[in-house]
Amino acid sequence: MREYLLELVAKRGGYNERLNIMREYLQAYILRLMHDAGAFRRIAFVGGTALRFLHGLPRFSEDLDFSAVEPKQEPFADLLKKLKSGLELAGYQTAVTYDDQKTVLSAFIKFQGLLQAAGMTGHKTQLLSVKLEIDSNPPAGAGLETRLVNKYFPVAFQTYDTPSLFAGKLHCVYTRKYLKGRDFFDIGWYLSKWPDLKPNLVMLCNALKQSGWKGDFPEEATWRKMLSEKTAAADWEKVKRDVENFLENPGDRDIFSKQNIMTIISKGG
Repeated sequence: MREYLLELVAKRGGYNERLNIMREYLQAYILRLMHDAGAFRRIAFVGGTALRFLHGLPRFSEDLDFSAVEPKQEPFADLLKKLKSGLELAGYQTAVTYDDQKTVLSAFIKFQGLLQAAGMTGHKTQLLSVKLEIDSNPPAGAGLETRLVNKYFPVAFQTYDTPSLFAGKLHCVYTRKYLKGRDFFDIGWYLSKWPDLKPNLVMLCNALKQSGWKGDFPEEATWRKMLSEKTAAADWEKVKRDVENFLENPGDRDIFSKQNIMTIISKGG
């Protein structure tokens, strides 16, 4: 598996493209190991990487995000041991650090020597990391489905339905305390792909309550207006800088402009 990844990366162009492909292949392999470990009986795959695997989001993503769907979870450390063992059997040298003392369990799986082997650095100690997070207390109300995708190899997982994934993205835009340009790119992509898409408002309102939301809660008649206000207030130069290194097609940075996204938001069904 490791040698195949190095061959795959060698066929790519610039540094960012090679880095993104390397990370994505490793994400896919980790998902496969999680499936084989039975993890998707208890958790759902969510977030930007889920959008890319499920629906072809035209940007790469750094993290693997999950939400618990069963109250009883396998100890996080036990799952990470299985992932480390599976990766090392595939030829990777890994180190894992994690924090299981918070509501959102988090871990970094660090790959040693891989960037050097791919000719992307001269430093043997430079690491490539894949971050993994599991929200152990997600908001109630998400719709669930099981999907099979073939990205590098077949992977099956439990995930949220599209309105629930969209609700999660709106929650990020409404509440994030710092600007993350990828949020706005994803909003533009969602509403250009599904112009009449409506969020799972039950889940969205539950998520806002968990976050201590003080304003009005979104309704079918108001969520677009709230989204438009957040988009209008965003510093678009920061948006572009945040997203540009993750795009499959760099020209998408200009297609998904502030004005185009605001037009998409206002014209929805």
